[in-house]
Formats: sequence, structure tokens, C-alpha cells
Amino acid sequence: MIGILSRRSLLKGAAALGGALTPALGSARTVKPDWQAFADAYQTPDWFRDAKFGIWSHWGVQCVPEFGDWYGRQMYIQGNRVYEHHLRTYGHPSKAGFIDFIGRWKAEAWDPEGLMALYRKAGARYFMSMANHHDNLDNYDSAHHAWNTVRLGPKRDIVGTWEKIAREAGLRFGVSNHSGHAWHWWQTAYGYDAEGPMKGVRYDAYGLREEHGRGTFWEGLDPQQLYTGPFFVPPDGIDGIAAMDAWHETRDGQWLETPPPGPRGPAYVRKWQLRQMDLVEKYRPDLVYFDNYAIPFGADGLETVAHYYNKSVEWHGAIDVVLTAKRLTPLQRRGIVEDVERGFMSDIQERPWQTCTCIGNWHYDRGLYERHGYKSAKSVVQRLCDIVSKNGNLLLSIPQRGDGSIDADEEAILADLARWFAVNGRAIYATRPWRRFGEGPTKPPEGMQNEGEAKPFVAQDVRFTVGKGVLNAFFLDWPEGESAVASLGGRALDGAVIERVEMQDGRPILFRQDGEALCLKLSPPADGAFVPGVRIMGRGLI
Repeated sequence: MIGILSRRSLLKGAAALGGALTPALGSARTVKPDWQAFADAYQTPDWFRDAKFGIWSHWGVQCVPEFGDWYGRQMYIQGNRVYEHHLRTYGHPSKAGFIDFIGRWKAEAWDPEGLMALYRKAGARYFMSMANHHDNLDNYDSAHHAWNTVRLGPKRDIVGTWEKIAREAGLRFGVSNHSGHAWHWWQTAYGYDAEGPMKGVRYDAYGLREEHGRGTFWEGLDPQQLYTGPFFVPPDGIDGIAAMDAWHETRDGQWLETPPPGPRGPAYVRKWQLRQMDLVEKYRPDLVYFDNYAIPFGADGLETVAHYYNKSVEWHGAIDVVLTAKRLTPLQRRGIVEDVERGFMSDIQERPWQTCTCIGNWHYDRGLYERHGYKSAKSVVQRLCDIVSKNGNLLLSIPQRGDGSIDADEEAILADLARWFAVNGRAIYATRPWRRFGEGPTKPPEGMQNEGEAKPFVAQDVRFTVGKGVLNAFFLDWPEGESAVASLGGRALDGAVIERVEMQDGRPILFRQDGEALCLKLSPPADGAFVPGVRIMGRGLI
């Protein structure tokens, strides 16, 4: 039996969903839904430029198996390490499907108040909650999608809980929406083993229907609304893992920003719109993160941007919010903020931007913790200083276990960040780039998804910020002996005079300046100290 929703039920559902927000789509707007209108209306708010550092709870049902990223898609790809783990641990995905993890997800150790206190102390000035991932489960009280965490799993409004606690802690609040890719991401769940004893046996999404939920935790729900329905279903008869991989790679394995093909596509897009608008109206986020190259679904996606901006005008009297997306054109960078996932910029950017990264894998990976494989606090701060010197912000994910807790290594990293920010925060928050971002031999490659290609920063790598009339310099590793900063030599400064240099904690530093460089020697680091910052004061520096 082919897993296709009836056209009648889809049209009926789309009509019912469409009623709630139709007036909003047709009402008068401050901003029209097109890129030129966004560019003309938008200016990045100062609160975002001042905040510099955010922490992200990239937490959802895929954290339950504690086996890393994209578990839901990869558990249905025979030969993949996730598939092999799932087969050994839970059973064959024709019977032990992803849907079962929702029933296992209880969030029994989640302490949002305690975590928020740690994040605030660790330097975060904004906080982001994942609203949904490509697995298509809404982590909030969703009015338009029954597959949500208020009804299922933890039976809690995760986004709403985070929102209340973040604002009470004085942090700006954001949400991330990854669901635009669910329709192609889930197509592996409609496939089958292409070799071995279960060859040809379809995985659970292919045959599951509402009637199969009787007596289960999802009774009364249609699993096709979770798995999105079949759009690129592998045909019968594919022989061999390599052939199946190739079939997926050329179809649903692409990063698609287009609507799903066929007659069900418009209803899918309309529901995505309504879910996003509901998310904005319920929680009034200061920041929305789209996990997309620009905005998905063409003009329909632009409607959601206009809706968000116009809601901000309604709430604040101005567009005082941030919306981020990836791989933007010059015009698009004027209308929203660019996010560079796990990547770098090579120089100061005219417009504010953001890097998002994670200390480990996006979804919790117990093996990574057991190997002590996370980014260190030192490496996080090195990235932060590089980013801020180039007019950017850093959004850092701290993975949570399925039960909602974080592990001992993560707690130690947060404690190290807290100690660093306590001394150096004033050289980060509310600062702006100097006339140059810095100097040094390490030149990270520009672009996204290239962290693994970057060479480690060294003590000769220096990054600058400016705040409250002071020039700040960060040495990205602790120097041994005397340091010479060529950017602060007499010829480079063109007449500016350095009068005083001190550590960020106020201890004075002996220095000398000649035409070639500013020369100074820092005290040896205290135990656990890293990435020292100095304050440079004088005439004509700023």
C-alpha cells in the first residue's frame, strides 16, 4: 500500500488551517514581502550588535538515542553507521521506526532554570531554542501541527518554557526553524534495505497510517504528517547499498529550498507558513534562525519574513528583531542577517553577521563525550574574538542529552567561559570593529562548514575591538616572551600616540613603541587562563 495522503483530506486540512491567519496575510503591511523592501526597511538592531555571544539549545527528539547528528534520516540508510547502531540497539527500521523515539522522550532531567543560570554566567547575552528540526516535531504548543511536544513525548512547551526563563534572566530570546527541509529529509524513511536478509522490506513510514496508532502514545494522529508523505520514494528493485545511496543522493539528498513536487506541495508550504507565523505570534522572539540558504519556498517564504518584521513594528514600533539565513546575496544581506554555519569570514564585514557552531555534534553524542572530544573553552573564545573583530556574533550550541541534562565536560567548558568573560567581557560586549580586524599568520578560510580546514590560532594572531573609547587587543594564544604588534607601530598608526597599556583586569603592562610595532610582555598566565586581552589607551587610536 503506497503511503500517499488522499487529495481530499489534504485539501480539507489545508482549508481548515488557512482560516486562522488568512486576514493577516491580506492586511496592510509596513514591509512588503520582497527583498528590496526588506533591504530598504531593515537595519540590524543595536541589541544584537552589542550582545555578541548567544547560547543555543539545539535540543530535540534526535537527542534521545545520543548518537549524534541527523539520526532520523540516517537510521534509514543501510550501511550508514547510524543504521547499523539502530539495528543493533533497537531493531530493524521497518518495525522500530523513528516515531518510537518520541514516546521514549520524557525530558525527565531537564532543569531549564539551572541551565539558563549557567549560560548567563558563561557570557551569553541571547539564547535560542530549537523550535523544530528536519524531523518535523514541533517543540512548542503548535496550533497547526499535532506532532508537537505539548501533546507527545515530554508533554511540555519547550520553547515557551525557555522563552519565559530567558527573558527573566535578561537575555534576548530566539527560535530556530529547520522544518522547511523535512519533506525531502524524511524520504529515506520510505525506502528499504537494498541487500541482506531484509532486502526489499519497506521501512515504517511507507505503511504507517492513523489506524495503526490505536493503543499507542500517538493514537489519533496521522504519522504521514510527521514523516511528511512520500515525495521521492525509491522504486522497488534497487539492488545494492551503493545503488540506493546514489538514488537518494540525486533526489532527496540535495539541500532543496523549493516546495515539494506534485499536487500536495502547496498544502505543505501553507502549513509550514502557518506554523512559522504561529511560532512568531506566540513567543514574540527577538531572533528567528532559518536553517536555509536564504528563505525557503520563494514568495511564500518571503511572506513569513514580512509577517515577522511587521509584527515587530506592532510590538516595538520598529523592526527591532533579527532573522538569519545562509548563503545570501548582497541584496539579501541588506534585508536579513547572514549566518555562517561552522565557518569564518576573512575580514571585517560591512553588515553584522553571525557564526553558529557547536562544541560537539548538533545532537547529543554520548561517544563524543566519552572520548572528551568537545571544543575547549579556549577554542570557543578564540573563535569569538576572531568573529567579533570582524563585526560578527557567535551562537554556540551546548548539546543536551535526551533527558534534558548536560554532561560534566560541558559544565566544565561553561565554567571556563564564565571565568574568561568575568575578566574580558567588557572588551567583547557593545564593541565595534577597529580600523582593521587584527594581524597574524593564521588565515581561516572564508565560508561555511569549513571548521575542520582551519589551522589552530597562535600567539602571533591578534584581534582588535573598540568600546567606550578604548582599543582592545586579544592575543589568541598566550605569548611567551615579548610580543610585537605591527598594527600598533608608529608608522601604522600614522601619528596616534599610545599612552597606557593594561590587562583587562586593570594590571598595567610595560610597553615600548617604535615605528615598527608596539612591544609588550604579558605576565605568565594563571592556571586555566587563556586568550589574554589588553586595553590600549592614548590619542588618535580610535
